[in-house]
Amino acid sequence: MKDFAAIDFETSNECRSSVCSVGIVVVRDGKIVDKFYSLIHPEPNYYQWFCQEVHGLSEEDTDDAPKFPAVWEKIVPIIEDLPLVAHNSPFDESCLKEVFDAYEMDYPGYTFLDTCAASRKILPDLENHQLQTVSAACGYDLTNHHHALADAEACAYIAMQIL
Repeated sequence: MKDFAAIDFETSNECRSSVCSVGIVVVRDGKIVDKFYSLIHPEPNYYQWFCQEVHGLSEEDTDDAPKFPAVWEKIVPIIEDLPLVAHNSPFDESCLKEVFDAYEMDYPGYTFLDTCAASRKILPDLENHQLQTVSAACGYDLTNHHHALADAEACAYIAMQIL
């Protein structure tokens, strides 16, 4: 696969609509050609400690951040009609659907591909199929795990290797 957009969301709480950051990495003709990162004012706007422990973001980081519709308006021209790739795509796809629903936006039916599921088939002998494990097996050093852009870049690298 040579043309796609890798995507990763981080959430502020247990609600999938509570996206608080997004990372996008666009791959065309097998090369990374664009990257996008933004903090997002989450909906609902509260942080649970376990989410903060994972990604390190808090209300202080996103209080002045734009809301999702404004961020997505910037993303649409970047991803165009590309398929979206995520590591454990059911999570990221459900985040996208739920935040679209929270803001009463029409969901356009994006195509999602899952590097986690693909890695289970192509790399069955790995200790686990977490993002950092699969990216290391594919030769990518994920040093800033759970930063949405770093995770999207790791996903893009995996996708270029195994999809």
